[in-house]
Amino acid sequence: MFVAVGAVVLVLWAVIFSGNMGASMVQSGALSVDLLRVEILREFFHDTTAYTQGLLWRDGWLYESTGQYGESRIRRIDPKDGTIVQEIYTPPAFFGEGLAAVGGHLIMLTWKAERAFSYDVASFEPIQTFRYRGEGWGLCHDGDQDRLIMSNGSDSLSFRDPRTFEQRGAIRVKLRDLPLFQLNELACVGGLVYANVYQEHYLVAIDPETGQVTHQIDASELLTAAEARNADVLNGIAHDPVSETFYITGKLWPKMFEVRFVSR
Repeated sequence: MFVAVGAVVLVLWAVIFSGNMGASMVQSGALSVDLLRVEILREFFHDTTAYTQGLLWRDGWLYESTGQYGESRIRRIDPKDGTIVQEIYTPPAFFGEGLAAVGGHLIMLTWKAERAFSYDVASFEPIQTFRYRGEGWGLCHDGDQDRLIMSNGSDSLSFRDPRTFEQRGAIRVKLRDLPLFQLNELACVGGLVYANVYQEHYLVAIDPETGQVTHQIDASELLTAAEARNADVLNGIAHDPVSETFYITGKLWPKMFEVRFVSR
C-alpha cells in the first residue's frame, strides 16, 4: 500500500510541475494555484559564509539577517554588486532568524531563545527586546494592515503588533487543501505573503486572510551543480516596489538573484 500511495504522490507532483502542462493553473476542488517560474534578470555576489535567514528591501538597500551561534548578524548590502557596507553581530548565545522593517527599526527574530531584537535602521544601534513563545523563523511587516506576520516552521502564520510584538491571531496555511509545513522566510508584498518552504526548491504566495496558497513558484536550478555543492537550502525573499522585482538567495549561496515571477 505504501509503495502504491507513494507512486501516486510522485505522479501528481510530476504533473504539477510538468513543463508540458497546457494551463498555468492547477485546480483542486474549488481552489486553484497559479504555477509560476523564476525569470532571472541578473545575478551578483553573495557571501558564502552567510547562513541567510531574512532578506528585505528598504530605501535602495538590501538588508540580510544570518544565523548560526556566534555568527548571527544583520548587514546592509549594496544591491548593485552585493557589497556588504554595514553589519552588526548579535550576542553569540543567540541564533538569528527572520528580519522585518517597521518604521525606522529593523526587527530580527531568534530561533529558540524566544526573543526578537529591534535595531535602528540607520545606525544598527540596539533599541528594544521583545519576547514571544516558541521558535522564530520568518518575519515580515504587512504595511497595509500594520501588523507583523511571523512563521515558526509549522503550517501556522501568526499576526503580531509591530510595537509590542503581542500576538493578534494566527492562521493555518494550506496548499491544495493540505497543510503546508516548514514555512520559513517571509516577504509581505501586495496583500500576499511570499514564503520559502524549508528544504524545498519552490516558494509560495499565501493569502493571509484565508491561509490558502495562491501561487507556487518553481525556483529550482538557480545554481549550477558546482555552485550547489557547498550551498545549503533556498532561503531569502525581498521585493523592490519601484522596479517590481524580487531578490532571492539561499543559505551559504555564492550568488543572489534579481528576478521576476512569471507564468510557466
